[in-house]
Amino acid sequence: MSDLYYDPWDIEIDLDPYPTYRRLRDECPVYYNDRHGFWGVSRYDDVDAALKDTARLSSAKGDILEVVLTDPVIPPGIFINEDPPLHTIHRAIVARAFTPKKMRAIEDKVRAFCVACLDPLVGGEHFDFVVDLGAELPMKTIGMLAGIPDSEQPAVRAHANDVLRNEAGKPLDIDKERYFTGEMFGEYVEWREKNPSDDLITELLHVEFEDETGTVRKLTKQELVVFLAVVAGAGVETTGRLFGWMGKVLAEHPDQRKELAEDPRLIPTAIEELLRFEPPGPHVARYVTTDDVTFQQQVVPAGSALLLMLASANRDERHFEDPDTFNIRRKPGGHLTFGRGAHFCVGSPLARLEGRVALEEVLKRFPEWDIDIENARRSRTSTVRGWDSMPARIG
Repeated sequence: MSDLYYDPWDIEIDLDPYPTYRRLRDECPVYYNDRHGFWGVSRYDDVDAALKDTARLSSAKGDILEVVLTDPVIPPGIFINEDPPLHTIHRAIVARAFTPKKMRAIEDKVRAFCVACLDPLVGGEHFDFVVDLGAELPMKTIGMLAGIPDSEQPAVRAHANDVLRNEAGKPLDIDKERYFTGEMFGEYVEWREKNPSDDLITELLHVEFEDETGTVRKLTKQELVVFLAVVAGAGVETTGRLFGWMGKVLAEHPDQRKELAEDPRLIPTAIEELLRFEPPGPHVARYVTTDDVTFQQQVVPAGSALLLMLASANRDERHFEDPDTFNIRRKPGGHLTFGRGAHFCVGSPLARLEGRVALEEVLKRFPEWDIDIENARRSRTSTVRGWDSMPARIG
């Protein structure tokens, strides 16, 4: 009888899941958790293949394990919870906000937000990578892109945070009849209808597209509101967690941090390595549709919930050399943090931009820091892994 156990809600495992991931990859690469009733794959090749298989592994029942297990009524417009061809149509509309051209156009504004967060801290003794930067920069950026007024951004951030909070050791509580309504964005949409601007809400109010029935139409209010909730939630929570890991991991690797301070050209590769080494979104889930799927000669039956362990795949020694070592000179590419295939993260250009700009600006002001790990606070959420606070000593 094996003592190997894994679930994403186990607090002790979550503190450092990598030894458990290694055992899963070696001893039980296709794992079944009978306590919660889900399957999981942990090796790189299996996770990679699963992410690409939208025909047999559906996102239509959600991409969070608790959601797939609950099978709630999912409103139209949650494009991350759709399969092609509907997903393809909706994704293309949202992707307009994240083109390389748009990212180049907003870089100066993102940098200005970052400078505004950091400059008041210069000359002090403390700086918190999450509270002072991770909780501020992504929300300001999404707020600017989407057209959410500054005064409302704290409420949006708090909502995005609360939605993903689970009670310690327990799955998220999902309301089967009222899942992800996005209702808090309704008033912004109505306000923007009367006050158009150069932002995503205004653009989405006017965009015309051909839907899955061949009808050319505009987005319904419900679709638009849910679009915004998805973009804001994903953009604020996951990117915000990246900054906590940035502070911790680079403090633990001062030689590499020194290299980055001396040669900022290395920073984009360092951000990729950080995304591989400590991904803020450690896993996604899929629903096995009408056909069984097989991994490593193990059949996962139709109707199952399947957890794809991205963070484990990113540390698979079958794919990465010396994967448990953080190395800013590692050849970039290959990590699965943003997914693969049809559901590759539409906001990844924005996350990369924010990560790069933030690290450039932090290193300009604080080339060295020590983490006050005793006062760091983990965020208790199974869906997004990271910190609510990562205080650093800079004085």
